[in-house]
Amino acid sequence: MTMRNGRTVRDLRRENRTAVLQRLYFDGPMSRFSLGPATGLSSGSVSNVVAELVAEGLVEEAGSVDSAGGRPRTLLRVSSGSGFMIGVDVGETRIRIELFDLALTELARAERPLAVDGPHPHARYEVGVVVGHVRDGIAEVLRAAEVPAERLLGVGIGVPGIVARTPEDGAVVHGQTVDWDAVPLERLLRESVELPASVPYWIDNGAKTLGQAEMWFGAGRGARSAVVVLFGSGVGACVVTDPAGPGRAVEWGHLKVRVRGRRCRCGALGCLEAYAGAEALLERWREAGGRPPEGADEETALTAMLAAAYPAGTGTAPDATALAVLEETAEYLGAGFADLINLFQPERILVGGWAGLQLGTRFLETVEGYAREYALTYPAARVGIGLGTLGPDAVTVGAAILPLADFFARGGRRTEPGGEAAEEQPAWATTVRERTAH
Repeated sequence: MTMRNGRTVRDLRRENRTAVLQRLYFDGPMSRFSLGPATGLSSGSVSNVVAELVAEGLVEEAGSVDSAGGRPRTLLRVSSGSGFMIGVDVGETRIRIELFDLALTELARAERPLAVDGPHPHARYEVGVVVGHVRDGIAEVLRAAEVPAERLLGVGIGVPGIVARTPEDGAVVHGQTVDWDAVPLERLLRESVELPASVPYWIDNGAKTLGQAEMWFGAGRGARSAVVVLFGSGVGACVVTDPAGPGRAVEWGHLKVRVRGRRCRCGALGCLEAYAGAEALLERWREAGGRPPEGADEETALTAMLAAAYPAGTGTAPDATALAVLEETAEYLGAGFADLINLFQPERILVGGWAGLQLGTRFLETVEGYAREYALTYPAARVGIGLGTLGPDAVTVGAAILPLADFFARGGRRTEPGGEAAEEQPAWATTVRERTAH
């Protein structure tokens, strides 16, 4: 049956299921009585949807609560064991693979280091190596948690670069800073990883998955708009204008902050990432005469730089070279934040990523001062700037949210091969097909 606006009865049922699942997930446990006002559905619709979800094992009882003068009301919640997601972070120094249940409880984790093999720094991102690590990590976490692959809602993967999609290859990654030129990552994973065809891959920019996690569960909750910044070896950002919807990854790290400036990993001159990413920070410290620990990875070396610039002991003098590089970096970042404020006028700017969390605890206040100085007065006075709250693993959590968000959008129904074709079609679709056939 098709309504006047082109929506079918199936569409309406799916939307009702989505509304109930999302309210129970984010605000539950809740009673049937409370679900009505929270979702805008009638009591009859709530009862029908809840009955379906309970019968399918997606929703379960979670105790009861006294009502005003009546019988106790049964509380409902989303059943954490009714589905599982894998989140993958293809990071700068390692690949992290985590398996979660529907409550985002971590059930198993695998990590694979990305070591530089040879003189070229991009060697660590060799596509075959990355695909092999993801394949082995997925098998490892499923085996460790004893979860059948058929019960996965999907695999979400955060990657560096721009993600496009084609009918032939699915997600294709354009990662200029890691020397990935149109890498058909989804197709390569399909060919390599032993998962059922019904398990979808959701591949997107790592800054976007970080933004999704912070908006749903972290420091972005309650904000109408935000920019979530990811600091690692490089720099990226996610712009969110709808708290319930997906954000938009922007290549903020390749904003130009200095004409004919330092050469960036992308090959261009004067990018913010050439001054503010962890890789560039350490290189600038070395060029200025600093001594990063020999043979240390980026995380260890950045920790050493911060310790040198801000020594814990009161009797130890700061390393003047490290301090000067960090103070200059704070000004570059402040200018970059000012651009975000002027362009998007967000309610909040949140800083995450392993390097961002390390740097932010030391000099975020200085960065904020420069940002407010360089930005337009009106939007600068209305933005809050702070650290993300989900820690350095937030990209993995956000990646796992990608299949979860799709699961909710489908009303809690799994993706099936050819399932879309079996759905009811609006009346106009049939009419157009008939006209096209003549």
